[in-house]
Amino acid sequence: MNQTYNRSDSKVEIEGFEARHYDLLTNIITAGTYPFFIRRVMRDMAIQAEDAILDLGSGSGRNACLMARRLSVAGQIVGLDIGVEMLAQARRRCRHLPNVTMEKQRIEETLHYCEEFDKVFISFVLHGFVQEDRLHIVENVYRALRPGGQFLVLDYNEFEPEQSFWPVRFAFHHLECPLASDFVRRDWMAILREQGFGDFQVHGYYFGYLRLLSAKKLERGGERADQGIKKADG
Repeated sequence: MNQTYNRSDSKVEIEGFEARHYDLLTNIITAGTYPFFIRRVMRDMAIQAEDAILDLGSGSGRNACLMARRLSVAGQIVGLDIGVEMLAQARRRCRHLPNVTMEKQRIEETLHYCEEFDKVFISFVLHGFVQEDRLHIVENVYRALRPGGQFLVLDYNEFEPEQSFWPVRFAFHHLECPLASDFVRRDWMAILREQGFGDFQVHGYYFGYLRLLSAKKLERGGERADQGIKKADG
C-alpha cells in the first residue's frame, strides 16, 4: 500500500491531558503489563555500569530512571524531549539522580554530540516521524555514538497492520499515529545497514508485535553488508 505522509500526520509531540497522565494511560493500554515489560527491556539492553546513554524522546523520564538504576556514579544519561509538560515530569522524577540530565531539544534537528555515548535509546518515538526526519535522527545517532556503540530502538516490529490481530488493527486505525503504518512496513535493518550500522540483535515482545532492535555502529565504508542478525526470545 503506497501512501504519502507529511509532518502534519505526526503525533509525536504529546501535551495536555495525555502528557500529564502518560504513564497511567500506558499502563491501562497494556492492561497493567507495561512495568513488567519495560523492566524486561532494560535487562535485554545489557546496560553496563559506566555506560553513557542518550535517551531520545525521553518523555516522562520513566525509562531514564530505570536505566539509571543499572549505572554506577560513572555512568550518565542525557534525555532529550521537546514537550514542556513531559520535561517537567521527567525533571521531577529524576531530580534525585545526579547523573541524569533532561534537556529540551528536537531530536530530528541536527544534534551536536560527537562520539560521546555508548548507547542511544529511543522508545516508541521513531515511528511518529516522517521518513526524512527518521533518517536525520539516525544520522544524529550515528554521530553521537562511539565506535562500536549501540543504537537501541524499542518500537513496533515489521508487519502488515491490515493482517494483524484485531486489537492491533484497532489501535492502528483509531489510536496510533498514521505514520506508524508506514514505519512497520519498512525494512529497518536494511535502512540501518545503509546508514552504517550492523551486528543486529532482536528481542521480541507482545507476540512479536513489539521489538527491541539493537544495532552496532560500524565504520562507514568498512565491512557492513555481511553483518548477521541475532534473535532472542523476549
